[in-house]
Amino acid sequence: MPNQDLTIAATFEGQKNFFASGKTLALTVRKTQLKKLKELLQANEERLYEAVYADFCKSKFDTYTTEIAILYQEIDEAISHLSSWAKTQKVSTNWVNFPAKSFVMKEPLGVSLIIGAWNYPYQLLLAPAIAAISAGCSAVLKPSEQASASSALMAELINQHFDPGLLRVIEGGISETTELLTLPWNKIFFTGSVRVGRIVYEAAAKNLVPVTLELGGKSPAVITEDCNLNMTVKRLVWAKYLNAGQTCIAPDYVMVHQNIAEDFINAMRKEIKKESFSIENGNYVQIINNHNLTRLSRLLENEHAAIGGSIDEKARVIEPTVLYPSSFQSKAMQEEIFGPILPVIVYDQLETVVDQINEAPKPLAAYIFTSKATTQDYFLTKVSFGGGAVNDAIMHISNSALPFGGIGNSGIGAYRGKAGFDCFSHAKSILQKSTLIELNLKYYPHTPGKLNWIRRILKMS
Repeated sequence: MPNQDLTIAATFEGQKNFFASGKTLALTVRKTQLKKLKELLQANEERLYEAVYADFCKSKFDTYTTEIAILYQEIDEAISHLSSWAKTQKVSTNWVNFPAKSFVMKEPLGVSLIIGAWNYPYQLLLAPAIAAISAGCSAVLKPSEQASASSALMAELINQHFDPGLLRVIEGGISETTELLTLPWNKIFFTGSVRVGRIVYEAAAKNLVPVTLELGGKSPAVITEDCNLNMTVKRLVWAKYLNAGQTCIAPDYVMVHQNIAEDFINAMRKEIKKESFSIENGNYVQIINNHNLTRLSRLLENEHAAIGGSIDEKARVIEPTVLYPSSFQSKAMQEEIFGPILPVIVYDQLETVVDQINEAPKPLAAYIFTSKATTQDYFLTKVSFGGGAVNDAIMHISNSALPFGGIGNSGIGAYRGKAGFDCFSHAKSILQKSTLIELNLKYYPHTPGKLNWIRRILKMS
């Protein structure tokens, strides 16, 4: 059993030595470690469910579908496609370098730090770890201390079953994270808030460490007059109130066309009632802690809740809430909500919607509900965001062929599937020259004749 008392510095040095030994390079070893991780998760599924329920009453159904199943999918895909992802890629060679061959090798970045988030404590920590292992990296995992039961269980399972040189969980809070960020990692992967993301980025810059930041922002959902209203509302209600709105790509606010605004609100009211959101039903969760409960409660002050609005402080539950009519000046529109509160703003022209969205920092996700291809194309072309969907919300994350990541304030870089492998890999470009012949054009003396030949060759390239 690995030593359970390794310091942060000792863990880092151990991983440096382990990676330098070349033990992570063989694809067979990477696949073996991935299979081992899957078997470990499978053998402890019930404990995983119990831990996350202890943190914020998340049901077995939601934990499996939004976390465990995604991890299994990531592992299976990595094992299946790793050989092709890691294969050296031949590329063309220009005339200037004739005769030669050119190719690109995939090289692991090295010792990595992965900092997870509390809202999906397993998925957001282990999915990048799967990518790191696939790429041939070692990784130190720092789970969020806010989901303490989930964090403790991951530390126990991984630290007992994996070589600390390959994979190691370090628990703790701000002081441990601060110490981790002082080290010269080969890669840092962070999931969390924009505020903390800036701190991570600044710390990484001191050691010129490449960083992937998965952040957040105010992700809009635009409801057009021609949408399929019933299907729109059904999908939107599920996406918004999944995990009690504590999802980085949840619709943060809605902009609905004025001609269907009242119908939209009525349909939302019926759908929310039909779903009967509650912890007892297994389709709702607690707000993670009292601090976030207080923050969300303040967003409701002096706001008109057309639906919901009640708060159970003892149970840490805010019922599904719709603020209508809302505006860009409302308190709930001044920050990412990250909870079960949905401001609804009425619009009349789509051009105005696009302008208002683009005036704000670029969101992690955006959604357009419409039956017109021209409207879809206009929105997707004019609005910049990390990723999203047409006539749905959140579900784009379920397709690992779609790289997941932000842009601008909502993040840097992307992962999932092959994008995850690439995230932890360096593309090493190689030119392999023949020694049989060598043109003398680049060598001294430089003459007008040589220059003319160089111009001709460059035109052929």
